[in-house]
Amino acid sequence: MTIPPPGPAPYVPPSAPNGDYPGKTMGLIALILAIFFNIVGGIVGIVALRTSKKAGAKNPLAVAAIIVGFALFVILSIIGIVVGIAFVALTTELAQQCTGLSGQEIIIEGTTLVCP
Repeated sequence: MTIPPPGPAPYVPPSAPNGDYPGKTMGLIALILAIFFNIVGGIVGIVALRTSKKAGAKNPLAVAAIIVGFALFVILSIIGIVVGIAFVALTTELAQQCTGLSGQEIIIEGTTLVCP
């Protein structure tokens, strides 16, 4: 009985020695963008994550960029809405207080204002 010769070794894809993976740089750029330009960073993070998934690698930087980008967008949007509502309320009160008092000083909540 003869032993058959061993078959070819299974293919192992080469891995970079420094731990690089496709989309890693784009994930880092997305994370930085997500801090300053929220939606853009989130979208670039999605692209980086898809690139890494196609190569079979995980990309935690891209996931972080997606979370940070969209979370900051929501938080800053809420802050913007609250500030906008406060500004409208203040200007409405100023307009009501200044009716017929052009050029005169009035006091609203401890602040002296001159009516237009």
